[in-house]
Amino acid sequence: PMGATEPQWVLMATGRSPTNIAVIKYWGKRDEALILPVNDSISVTLDPDHLSATTTVAASPSFPSDRMWLNGKEIALSGGRFQSCLREIRKRARDVEDEKKGIKIKKEDWEKLHVHIASYNNFPTAAGLASSAAGLACLVFTLGKLMNVNEDYGELSSIARQGSGSACRSIYGGFVKWCMGKNDDGSDSMAVQLVDESHWDDLVIIIAVVSSKQKETSSTSGMRDTVETSPLLQYRAQV
Repeated sequence: PMGATEPQWVLMATGRSPTNIAVIKYWGKRDEALILPVNDSISVTLDPDHLSATTTVAASPSFPSDRMWLNGKEIALSGGRFQSCLREIRKRARDVEDEKKGIKIKKEDWEKLHVHIASYNNFPTAAGLASSAAGLACLVFTLGKLMNVNEDYGELSSIARQGSGSACRSIYGGFVKWCMGKNDDGSDSMAVQLVDESHWDDLVIIIAVVSSKQKETSSTSGMRDTVETSPLLQYRAQV
């Protein structure tokens, strides 16, 4: 034998985030990399029992790399948006101790600990029902839970925004406003809850799925086209 191997523990956390539907839409970015919008937006968060992402994140010294599965199929984690969320949460990670399992993780250990992420949507993905909003909000929230992050929901919404713009609004229930912010670094571009989910109790939203096929134009490219070609977008941004 080559000497004692490190104990192969696994630490897990699970979270669930609902999708949201805009009543004043986010459409168009003023900064593509940081996902900063050209206007404020307001949405209503849907019931997680009907439309939500559920994500389990596991960390273990036995994992050689970060990996992710969406609806049972492995997807690449190399994209800038996933990497931004992972980086920002790891930066804020704190000490974690699980006495029952004999696990002690120092905050600096999180930099070299890899994670496996399994996410599942209970509704069609990329079909226009804001699956990325639910998914990225859930990823950030669950990573934060696993790594004992202390940030408030506003701060978490700002991190989720870097994964998918409208994800920042799925951190809260009820009616939510994404404040576009003014700062170049995006530090003030985050979501705030206007009223909680009990405010308008008899509001019912009916979603009719006419096709669960993936949409032909992604929101990202649709917005880019609008910013580049629409002479009317400037008026929308001024309102």
